Amino acid sequence: MQVAIYSRGLDFEQENPLVLLLQALAKHNISVLIYEPLFKQFALPADLLHNLTPFSTHNDLSKEVECLISIGGDGTILDSVTLVRDKKIPILGINFGRLGFLASISKDELTIAVDAIVNRTFVKDKRSLIHLDASVTLFPNEAFALNEFAIHKRDTSPMLKIHTYLNGEFLNTFWADGLIVSTPTGSTGYNLGCGGPIVFPDSNSFVITPVAPHNLNARPIVIPDNNIISFEIETRGEEFICALDARKEIVDKTIQLAVKKEEFDISLVRLNENSFLSTLRNKLTWGMDKRN
Repeated sequence: MQVAIYSRGLDFEQENPLVLLLQALAKHNISVLIYEPLFKQFALPADLLHNLTPFSTHNDLSKEVECLISIGGDGTILDSVTLVRDKKIPILGINFGRLGFLASISKDELTIAVDAIVNRTFVKDKRSLIHLDASVTLFPNEAFALNEFAIHKRDTSPMLKIHTYLNGEFLNTFWADGLIVSTPTGSTGYNLGCGGPIVFPDSNSFVITPVAPHNLNARPIVIPDNNIISFEIETRGEEFICALDARKEIVDKTIQLAVKKEEFDISLVRLNENSFLSTLRNKLTWGMDKRN
């Protein structure tokens, strides 16, 4: 069996959990592809090195990799999606960050997670992606996102007028600082922070949410994800920001943009007891009296 490990980088006090993870994998004779900058960050024990092979890019991951272990927070999982792409490698997120809607497995569950990988007792949740088409090449080979597509004004620019269409039919003009088109997975991210609704991962929908709208009748709207959403941008400036998850491009206002559901999906690994509802309750403290 072969797994891959990815992280943006760990603090030095997190070296011990990483070593514990590698030891647990070695105990089961699991070969490990480890992200090269992470491999170089720490002086790992010599008895583990024979089991490790550094990797750097998407091309280094074969479809034979049974699981990619993402160590960090939700942002690390978003990075992992650009490595996995359409190879159908499930992603298991171990939360070394803060809130962790996507990376829902804690550091205390390392050995449990490894046992689940070995015995294949984990659950794979399919998550849809959003795809960006543009009149010029943006985000080469990575024109997709797990959480959201977003349009933003630049820091010192006035608001945008975002004319929005569904399958070519006019929907609305949003006078706003920006606009988010969120997947169900991303509904608990930036969308939630801007007042958008939480939707279930299997709801086959997109959520369109304005950012700081300048008219009070602008409200988030949930639409089926078989729609193609296109945009025309007006601004007194010349450029605006176009984002896919944490990746950004500065875009000329004449560029045409449209988003749709990506042709492939990805799978997030969870332990059997970690349902979407339990994650919501735990992360948002629903049903808990916090007054005392």
